[in-house]
Amino acid sequence: MNVKTKYGKLYGVGVGPGATDLITLRAVNVLNTVPVLAIPKSSESLPSFSWRVCSPVVQENETQEKLFLHFPMTKDPNILIPAWDKAFKEIGLRLEKGLDVAFITQGDPSVYSSWSYLLDEAPERWPGIEIEIVPAVSSITAIPASLLTPLADGRERFCVLPATYGLEDLEKLIQDFDTIVLTKVGQVVPELIRILKEQNILENATYVSYGTTDRQRIVKDIESIKNETCDYFSMVVISIRKRKGVLRGISDDSE
Repeated sequence: MNVKTKYGKLYGVGVGPGATDLITLRAVNVLNTVPVLAIPKSSESLPSFSWRVCSPVVQENETQEKLFLHFPMTKDPNILIPAWDKAFKEIGLRLEKGLDVAFITQGDPSVYSSWSYLLDEAPERWPGIEIEIVPAVSSITAIPASLLTPLADGRERFCVLPATYGLEDLEKLIQDFDTIVLTKVGQVVPELIRILKEQNILENATYVSYGTTDRQRIVKDIESIKNETCDYFSMVVISIRKRKGVLRGISDDSE
């Protein structure tokens, strides 16, 4: 008779856009109570950004394992798939011992996060496993907040575009949306500037790198950085805002 494995619980924990004090209380609780923290690293030699964000709120605990896992920054499946498989196996070894594992991720786990791949794989690798996602402040909301720029109001619409996959759809999106959030724009700034100039909305765009952190940089004249090597953790918010909210039409005389 087969005995069903009792796996530990798997958490996907978002640690926010970069500022440690934007981590949620629920995330802090999970980070300090699970026996294993799975910590993704994009480089073998550089420290984990997500760990740097959340480590100040993780209490000293000699019994808690910090499991650093390498996830290469590439789109090449021949590199990605073996790396992910190796990481999944390491996580599985802990889950199969009945240990709870929290996989930490920058931003929110449900928004362009490496956690989503683990979430898809988990039920097949570990049937019946209990999973919990701890949501977080996303850079998609944190960056506009730092710019004092609403994402949407009234009948306005906003969209999010991962710039790493190209800007082919941007011209159409400019027509259809009031605010456009472009994530990870580091390699496409010159092309982005060209499109925005053609659409005559260059002045509507603001560049932000390392938002909410002590390294935050805000550039309103993005043409001034077209020849720079821009940061990977960067974003451009294009605020067009054609469909203002109901208060927009109320005159001062009506008060």
